Amino acid sequence: MALNRQPNICNPDSFYDELIHAQRDLTDDQADTLLAKLALILANHVGDRAVLTEAIALARHNTLASVSQA
Repeated sequence: MALNRQPNICNPDSFYDELIHAQRDLTDDQADTLLAKLALILANHVGDRAVLTEAIALARHNTLASVSQA
């Protein structure tokens, strides 16, 4: 299985709203913990180590790119 880099979430705006709402009234540390737990739950669901490795590399690259543009 290859990492799907194409839009694949039905109603992405609604998903984003739900994700933001889940963090409402949490401290920054609690929100970070929620996102880390969500990442681990979804990683377990994906299960494919090659896909997870590619996703980690992509997330890191995008994070570093956004920091250097700031």
